[in-house]
Amino acid sequence: MFDTLNWDDLRVFLHAARAGNLSQTAKRLRLDHSTVSRRIAQMEASLGTAVFERHRTGLRLNEIGERLLRHAEKVESAIIAIHEEASIGDTEGLAGTVRLATMEGIASLYLAQRFSALRKTMPQLTVELVTSAQTVYVHKREADLFVSFFQPPGPGLISERIGKFGLGLYASRSYLDSHGAPESLRDLEQHWFVSYIEDLIQVDSVRWLDDVIEEPRIAFHSNSMIAQMNAAAGGLGIVLLPSFAIAGRPDLIPVLPGLASTSREVWLNVHSDLQFAPRIRAVRAFLRNTLKNDPDMQLGLAPMPQMRTADCKNP
Repeated sequence: MFDTLNWDDLRVFLHAARAGNLSQTAKRLRLDHSTVSRRIAQMEASLGTAVFERHRTGLRLNEIGERLLRHAEKVESAIIAIHEEASIGDTEGLAGTVRLATMEGIASLYLAQRFSALRKTMPQLTVELVTSAQTVYVHKREADLFVSFFQPPGPGLISERIGKFGLGLYASRSYLDSHGAPESLRDLEQHWFVSYIEDLIQVDSVRWLDDVIEEPRIAFHSNSMIAQMNAAAGGLGIVLLPSFAIAGRPDLIPVLPGLASTSREVWLNVHSDLQFAPRIRAVRAFLRNTLKNDPDMQLGLAPMPQMRTADCKNP
């Protein structure tokens, strides 16, 4: 019955393997729960063996399923390549959707307001901007592009460093009037800070306050950079913010500028299957040029070639 195996069943299998449950698979594929379950059962019948272990918490690939996943991903890559190559010559009236994932802060406070420029030149191209507090795996098709503050791992991943921004300390006038303005790094030990919720941090690169002060006294925690910024503006404490976050915020005053600071790189990541697709190339070029033309996003950067993840170690 192996000749009855088809791509539609494999596609459902791929999404189920990545999601780990039927509900999320059905939602992503816009199918009903029973259809997803039926297609997986149909594929297992075609193979003559089960590929998942069923648990109350969801699905888990068994050994055969793990091997099938590797083969199914190769089929998926080939189908994507066929589809994208068929559209390479069609650059006029460029259309389609590109899902871009990144951290909440840079998405909401920097990128979102700049996409109108892309829309003016390519009105048929739609960007889906997804905010995530954790690593997004483009090799698992969780997004087409991922903008990160580090070079992420992943097979077949093309990563390029497109920017570098500084971070500094800021506080409200009311806080500084009440607690005094620190005059040295040692003075920071006597002050209150606003920062992330430690046990909810999914990406180590946002532990930037640790670069400036050891064991800070935290008055307010939030997993949202925007909430932290507004808490500091309200007088709760000192906050460490990226340069892109403080534009147009006269209510936040620099604290120890040039003395208490750190920096992070910006990486643009795409799966090798998609790197030559016109819609992906258009958004990649837009992001690359946007950061390149912003001095605040090129903090002492020298040109750096793009790299596959396998070419270098994860920082």
